[in-house]
Amino acid sequence: MYLVPCGYATNRGIGGLILYVNGSVSAGLSNTKMAYVSHFFHTSISDDRQSIALQGWESIVSGDTCGERFLGYSPRVRYLDGLNEAQKRAVLLKDGPISVLAGAGSGKTRVLTTRITHLVREGISAGQILAVTFTNKAAREMRERVKTLLGEDGPLPFVATFHGLGRELLESYGKVLGISRFFTVYDRDDSEKAIAMALKALDVGTKEFSPRAVLGRISRAKGEGMRATEYYEKHGRSGFGARITAEVWLRYEKTLREEKALDFDDLIALPVRLLEEHTDIRTLAQDRWQYIHIDEYQDTNALQGRLANILAEKHRNLFVVGDIDQTIYTWRGATIENLLEFDKTYPEAQTIILERNYRATKNLVDAANAVIEKNKNRKEKYSTTEKAAGAPIVVHCARSAEDEAQWIARTIRTLIRTGAKPEEIAILFRTNFQSRALEEGLLRAGVPYKLIGTKFFARKEVKDALAWMRLAMDPSREVDKVRAAANPSRGIGKVTLGKLLAGQRGVLRAGELVKVEAFEKIVADLAHSAETVLPSEFVKLVVEASGMRRALYEEGSAEDRERFENVEELASVATRYDALPGKEGIATFLAEVALASDQDELDQNEKKGVTLMTVHAAKGLEFDTVFVGGMEEGLFPHQGMGNENDRDEEEERRLFYVAMTRAKDRLYLTLAAVRKIYGSDFASEPSSFLADINSSLILYDETYGEEIIEA
Repeated sequence: MYLVPCGYATNRGIGGLILYVNGSVSAGLSNTKMAYVSHFFHTSISDDRQSIALQGWESIVSGDTCGERFLGYSPRVRYLDGLNEAQKRAVLLKDGPISVLAGAGSGKTRVLTTRITHLVREGISAGQILAVTFTNKAAREMRERVKTLLGEDGPLPFVATFHGLGRELLESYGKVLGISRFFTVYDRDDSEKAIAMALKALDVGTKEFSPRAVLGRISRAKGEGMRATEYYEKHGRSGFGARITAEVWLRYEKTLREEKALDFDDLIALPVRLLEEHTDIRTLAQDRWQYIHIDEYQDTNALQGRLANILAEKHRNLFVVGDIDQTIYTWRGATIENLLEFDKTYPEAQTIILERNYRATKNLVDAANAVIEKNKNRKEKYSTTEKAAGAPIVVHCARSAEDEAQWIARTIRTLIRTGAKPEEIAILFRTNFQSRALEEGLLRAGVPYKLIGTKFFARKEVKDALAWMRLAMDPSREVDKVRAAANPSRGIGKVTLGKLLAGQRGVLRAGELVKVEAFEKIVADLAHSAETVLPSEFVKLVVEASGMRRALYEEGSAEDRERFENVEELASVATRYDALPGKEGIATFLAEVALASDQDELDQNEKKGVTLMTVHAAKGLEFDTVFVGGMEEGLFPHQGMGNENDRDEEEERRLFYVAMTRAKDRLYLTLAAVRKIYGSDFASEPSSFLADINSSLILYDETYGEEIIEA
């Protein structure tokens, strides 16, 4: 084995070398190792070290660190170390469409970053590699990992979210669509305000049509690839609701054009249109990114899937990673078929399944397998682990939601006393309203915690209802009057309110006066009712009379209907004060809530503590110990709201699977025998999901818990 110099010599060393083994160029070396040879010798080595170069070379290609020791330079050939066979196959497969079905805790992020690194080492230009994730945080983390593997100085692939990719395409090529290179992007709040203006221009009250709900319909239609004109042609002569949405959408698009703005949906829809209508630009984009990687592919919607397929159409090097069993966003437009039918879209596709779970104990892995295998709409995958059996899953049935919260808090306190770190403990819940009792339980037990998302009494819909209640108790409260008049909106603008509060009632126009008097009558009627009704009944009256029920539950989006559950929970909290009827009970309730709200204003996010969050928010995270509360039929699985956006049982099962697989060592599942909903007690049935877990994996904390579950 010897080296022959080629090219030219420099004062720093050899410009290039050819490696001969047994008289033949690169004999016995794989293409991968030859890439390492090329990479290694393109880096200068001083003349006085050439004599020892060969001594270290074989060690380098075999991954031995003595190569680094001899040469003072690492070609980084050790990046495959520690990968299992399935992971290595995913990394080393270079060309063609590839789908990686990655179970929970299977190391998919490492596979993605290592594969990108390997492509660059194989000679693919970093600029030809695209990686798409779903969050800015994930994109930043992937970028940093790749930079660590490739080195600080070299070029990096383009790593972005779908919206970041869309923005890049429009900034680069959007001129042909009349899009300014310096466009602005509307966030959700901007879009809702523009929708409200469009409704007002059509003389449609935002009380009758929630801007949030209308925006939701427009967003779903955009996600399906529909344009405003197409939607109008289809629905412009339909029922009143669809027709209003169609007309609002046209006005909304006009506003966006005038403002030189795009919304988040445009950042996907317009690039698709750009690439489909302009073949020259399509070819440029396809040649720019010849190796495309997409993470969390199960969460893509129809339009995002279309964008991926267009970009990959020419070179067909599309590498997608996902887990059908973690598809939990179909209500937001995610299309499970993008991953489920990947091999139909690409018949030549290769599929790799990552089944080894590096996160959880065997008991937890076996239990999660048993739950998810009941779903039919999935690709078969059975997770395994080399970890020990570990602790059994603890199931506890409490008498009420408050008892459930107290038991969780006591158990956590015991765990912390025995060495558990609070930041390695999470409490997950299916719907936001559950957080109220859990927060109270932790506060009473003195357990530090942080809530991911808005704390219960700081949530907008809860604050709106409380403003109405305070105003009914004291109609002179100006701050509450401003908030109540606007939520839900009833066409009383800031100018009108300003005149009213300034004592200029006489200058109000006739139309303004009618709306103000209608609002004042509602407040007066509620004030009269407050004299005699129970606090919990008063909450219900406020919700009905104010229009909150109609705006959130009857006419709102799926997200609005979940927010309505928080208002229902407020009525449940108020039942504690029903022993004091009338104004005394209501006033006591409002005073207690004010104290709780003040507590909520404390910024606890910087503290180390137990994490509270919804299951949706927990996706992608892991903790040593996980509690999942509310394991009751109708709550988890959630019963839905009786409309087209209901979560189907398979999605609920996937959501439970996500909850279970957040745990590394310990999992606690809790439920309440009786739960208060909208102020009334309802007997609960244990979640049907509990019956899917083999009883040998479960430890029932209470004897009656086992009897209830098996009944």
